[in-house]
Amino acid sequence: MTPPCCCADWISGLARDHASRLAAVARREGLTAADALDVVQDAFHMLLARPDQAALRDRPADAANVLAAIVRNTARNARRRHHRAKPHVPLDEDLVSELARADQVVERAETSDQLAGCMADLGDIHRSVVTLRILEELSGDEAASELGLTPNHVGVLLHRARKQLEQCMLRAG
Repeated sequence: MTPPCCCADWISGLARDHASRLAAVARREGLTAADALDVVQDAFHMLLARPDQAALRDRPADAANVLAAIVRNTARNARRRHHRAKPHVPLDEDLVSELARADQVVERAETSDQLAGCMADLGDIHRSVVTLRILEELSGDEAASELGLTPNHVGVLLHRARKQLEQCMLRAG
């Protein structure tokens, strides 16, 4: 039987005083209530594993701030992993029938090169919006948060970038 942790009172006090606020932080990051509680529990576990946790015992406000930062980052990571998770599609047909012909491969490579050139011609902010919204498949709100813009501004920038890419591809094609 292992002896009780010498910091049980400290952790209990932190949990009693800050658990609901920490769960609210996780909920504001887009997690469900159950996921938020898991993230808060993980944050306490991470706090105990920190090399500076002994020093934080004497500074409860700093410990609460560290917990809030851990919860916020863990919640964001969980949301990102969930958002990017893609379901696996079963292979129903023979793989040989799906092989592309050589001319199709060359055509796709040429189109890809043209698109890469058109992306390089976009301004930095337009390229960032296209990357976040289309390539990384973030929502408008997530991309706006990442770029420090409003969701409406991100939508306008995406619309303009798509038009510029369309015109560029038509000129190149």
